[in-house]
Amino acid sequence: MLQSYFKLAEHGTTVRTEVLAGFTTFLTMAYITFVNPAILSETGMDFGAVFVATCVAAAIGTLIMGLYANYPIALAPGMGLNAYFTYGVVLGMGYEWQVALGAVFLSGVLFLILSLLPVREWIINAIPRSLKMAISAGIGLFLAIIAMQNAGIVVASEATLITLGDLTAWPAILALFGFFVMVALDVHRIPGSVIIGILLVTAIGVGLGISEFEGFLDLPPNPAPTFMQLDIAGALQIGLVTIVFTFLLVDLFDTAGTLVGVAHRGGLLDENGRLPRLRQALLSDSSASVAGSLLGTSTTTCYIESAAGIQQGGRTGLTAVVVALLFLLCLFISPLAYTIPSYATAPALLYVACIMARGLAELDWTDVTESTPAVITAIAMPFTYSIADGIGIGFISYAVIKLLSGRPAQCPVAVYLIAILFAIKFAFL
Repeated sequence: MLQSYFKLAEHGTTVRTEVLAGFTTFLTMAYITFVNPAILSETGMDFGAVFVATCVAAAIGTLIMGLYANYPIALAPGMGLNAYFTYGVVLGMGYEWQVALGAVFLSGVLFLILSLLPVREWIINAIPRSLKMAISAGIGLFLAIIAMQNAGIVVASEATLITLGDLTAWPAILALFGFFVMVALDVHRIPGSVIIGILLVTAIGVGLGISEFEGFLDLPPNPAPTFMQLDIAGALQIGLVTIVFTFLLVDLFDTAGTLVGVAHRGGLLDENGRLPRLRQALLSDSSASVAGSLLGTSTTTCYIESAAGIQQGGRTGLTAVVVALLFLLCLFISPLAYTIPSYATAPALLYVACIMARGLAELDWTDVTESTPAVITAIAMPFTYSIADGIGIGFISYAVIKLLSGRPAQCPVAVYLIAILFAIKFAFL
């Protein structure tokens, strides 16, 4: 049955290879089960309920991707999107987390509609590659400052806005140690480098007495505090248009980039360099975002860590099905999630930030009309402490620079439209 459904022989793989690839992918991204609740709980959301929502949303999205699209690609609440949810929308703009969940739901529905229409390819292709790379890198830099702030490596300063924290404090020491361990393990190609680093730092913290061990196994927490608690009516306010748009834009480009990048690494693209079953893959992602918002978590998206499983030989949706089942098993280790402190998840954020920042290396630095707006986009996100504002400033910069440089035709119509919308938002909303 598995051979025929997933077409294993046609893809040159076996059940054993797919299962091993699934375990590998899961180990590389299991950190999200700890990190996502830690970030979203800062909004006032119940940690245990978010933990359940994270595991179930990841399982649903990954299962759809495996069974419907037949790709070895796993999904989970996205890093960067959860930071925007917490630090941008709720803590930054003052909206209730229920309203933010409503915005995630609306963006997921819009993504679902776009996935059914040919317009999705027009949108993806219309945005300049430099801005796509900049958005990814900017989110990485935003995650970096959050990570260092959570670890106490940087702190607020009245004189300079931000300054170096106390590096002799245990949280800062352990966070830096965890980060170095993650990088070293990754260099040696050890699967699960991030989760190993998190657990190691947590164990040391418990041993030193600065954290408490809450246990390992238990029944799943009650999901009721976040389940179906989204406020869709509140999210329909005119002021939230840009928030919904930002969730949609980041998810759309992040998904497209991850799908193409991972598929390319696994040799899954066709002879024209296109991804077969793109529609099914995008529908899987958008459906997962809708389901995640109903469960009580931020936008669910494709994970670049899926490349680890593909490198291990995973080529079909059976790999994704294995990952989904492992996420469901995670529901029973909630005490461990409660044990992990913020200084243990901080190095994971910083490590992911470094990976995402690599997008800046792919810019065309010989063309200042491309590189300058991209750099502005990237640095505006951490400096304004807002992914949405960073994207807006970047699109406006790109349009204006192309226009004043005498190259208006090089700027797609979609970019002009987005730039105008953001300019109106900055001026009047």
